[in-house]
Amino acid sequence: MKTKILLILVLAMFSQKGQAQGMPVYDNTNFITLGKSLIESAKQTSELLKTVKFLKEQKERLEQVSNVVKQVKAVQEILENNQQLYNTVQQDLREILNSPYIRPEEVDRISDSFNSIIEMALEDLDFMQQLLTSNLLNMTDAERLAVLEAQKERSRSMRAEIDLRYKRYRAIISVREMQDRILNREINY
Repeated sequence: MKTKILLILVLAMFSQKGQAQGMPVYDNTNFITLGKSLIESAKQTSELLKTVKFLKEQKERLEQVSNVVKQVKAVQEILENNQQLYNTVQQDLREILNSPYIRPEEVDRISDSFNSIIEMALEDLDFMQQLLTSNLLNMTDAERLAVLEAQKERSRSMRAEIDLRYKRYRAIISVREMQDRILNREINY
């Protein structure tokens, strides 16, 4: 009889393929812990999103400040160029006009050529002031900076033009001075 019971138990075990049947057991403490960790993760995600938003705002502000600094540097260089332009015209024009080799009928033409450049520089300064103080043009900082960079290049070209005119008039004076020396030299025969 023992063998028959043992045989029935073995067959019963193999017929179920080693699987146990019954009700699953749930541990409520695991669900509570999982819920708490999900809530904490949601809070951390919310804080991270707030941090990202804050950093984006700070980046935009930094870019605005950077653009303003670039504008100030451009304006400063334009003002320095115009000051040098004015000083150069004042000194060079005085030197050229005081030369005995400049004819009286040329004085007005020479003065006008230098004054036209100074007038352009003053008009550029007025435009630059309107550009920076009034918002009539409704420009972005990048557009305003591009205009200021163009103004800066224009002021550099005006300085180069003044230097070129000064060299040209100096060359004319030098040629006339040489002609005067040749024509008025003493002949020693």
